[in-house]
Amino acid sequence: MKESFTMGFFDFLKKSAEPAAPAAPAFPVTLAADAKGTVVAMENIPDEVFAQGILGKCCGIDLPRQIYAPADGEITQAPDSGHALGIMTTAGVEVLIHVGVDTVEMKGDGFSPKVKEGDKVKKGDLLLEMNLDKIAAAAHPAVVITVVTNTDDFKDVEVVASGAVEPGADLIKISK
Repeated sequence: MKESFTMGFFDFLKKSAEPAAPAAPAFPVTLAADAKGTVVAMENIPDEVFAQGILGKCCGIDLPRQIYAPADGEITQAPDSGHALGIMTTAGVEVLIHVGVDTVEMKGDGFSPKVKEGDKVKKGDLLLEMNLDKIAAAAHPAVVITVVTNTDDFKDVEVVASGAVEPGADLIKISK
C-alpha cells in the first residue's frame, strides 16, 4: 500500500511540474498602429482589393518610414521583395502588413526588412524600414495597409483610430 501511495504522489509531482498551457487571450484584443502617419479609412485605400475588404477588414497609414509589430506573434510571411509581412499574433489574429500599393514591382529596392519568416516579435519591435523617395520615384502610393486576414473568425473587427497616429497607439479592435 505504501508503495502505490508513493508512486501516486511522485506522479502528481511530475504532472504539477509540467508547464501550464498558456492562457487563452482575453478578448477584445487591440492591434497597435504599426507606423507613424495619418490613418486612411479602408474605403479610401488606393487599391480596390484592400478598399473593398476582399482580404479582410483593414486600414492604412499614410507616409510612414518605419513599420513596427502591431502585436506579439510570429512572422509567417516575409517575401524577399520586402513589401509585405504576415504575422500570426499570440491571440490568433492573422495580420497582413502590406507596404505601399503595387510595390512588389520594386523587387525590394527601397525596403529594408529587419525580420524573417519564423521570427518571434513583440509589440513595438521594428519590422521594416522603407525609403519614401524611392517609392515616390516609382510612382507608388506609400500607404501601409494593415489587414486582419481572418476577419470572418471574429464577431467584430473595428478600426478605432483616425487622424494622426504614433506607433503603439490603438488601431484595430477585435472582438470574439
